[in-house]
Order: sequence, then C-alpha cells, then structure tokens
Amino acid sequence: MPNDAPQAAPKDESMDEFHDEPKVRFLTLSLGAEHYAVEALRVREIIGLLDITPLPRTPAHVRGVVNLRGRIIPIVDLRMRLGMAEVEYTGRTCVVVLELNGKGEEEELVLMGAIVDLVNEVREVGASQVDPPSTLKSAERAAFVTGLAKLEDEGLVVSLLDIDVLLDPSQLMSAAAPTTPSDVA
Repeated sequence: MPNDAPQAAPKDESMDEFHDEPKVRFLTLSLGAEHYAVEALRVREIIGLLDITPLPRTPAHVRGVVNLRGRIIPIVDLRMRLGMAEVEYTGRTCVVVLELNGKGEEEELVLMGAIVDLVNEVREVGASQVDPPSTLKSAERAAFVTGLAKLEDEGLVVSLLDIDVLLDPSQLMSAAAPTTPSDVA
C-alpha cells in the first residue's frame, strides 16, 4: 500500500540553528543617537524622573539619591557616566532602576537608578548576533561593554552594557571623575 502522506521537506540546518539558539532578553535604550542595552532580568522597574536630592562632593554623573517607596537609591546620569555631553531632560527621559550584584561577603542586590534619554523595547539577542567589544576605539568604554549586538531587522548595532562594572558603587566615586559644581566653590 503506497504511503500518500506528504513528505516533510528536508531541514535547513542553518535556519534551525539560528531559531533554536538560546537567546537573552535585553532592554534597549538610547542616549542621543547611540543605542545601548542591559539584561532585562536586571531591570527592577522603569520610572519617570523624580526629585533628586544632590549629594555633596560627588562626581557630576552621580546626580544624587531618590526616595523610592521608602528605599534610598543612588541615581547616575548614564549619558555623563559614559563621557557624553550633558543635555536637558525631556518628557521621554526616565530612570531605569537596575539590580547590581553586591560585592563582599553579603553579596546582596544593590539597586541603582540610571537616567537615560529614552527606553525603546525588550529584544531577544542570540550569541550569533553578538560580536566582541574589541572593535571599540575607547578602552575605557570597552570595559563597560560585553559585546556589540547586531539587530539586523533594524540595521542597528547596540552596545551591551555590563552594569556591574559601569555602575560599580566603589568606582562611581573615583577621584578621576569630574566633580559637581559644589566641589569647585
């Protein structure tokens, strides 16, 4: 008896590899014309700008602290932390509250707010879409970047940020960072 069932088309292994590869979800964001991303699992929440209480004798990129539902969290201007020019905040400017890995014996999660120009969307990125950061010209900026993701459908290259290095509380207060105007006076 002949088998009248349709035969399955041969598999295209390269397509299966791409679609079956493990992917990590990233929150994409913009600072001016530059595109960045942080692991979505590290994002606690996204909030609008709140009243920030400045702290004396801190680098300019450390904008101060906010009281977020009874918890005091430091706020960093991500644009300034990356050495970009300061700009006026707009209606789209927001704070991404991130969970950093704690250092030391306790290793508890540390919350830190990062001011960004614009939050875009959550994207899934596979390893085949990521190139190493060795193509970056600035060694300082390359230290914060774990890879460069190619988002082909949009033709974008997005810098994947290592928030534990970029926002390390012990490094945020380094003497090499520019100081606030209150330090100069």
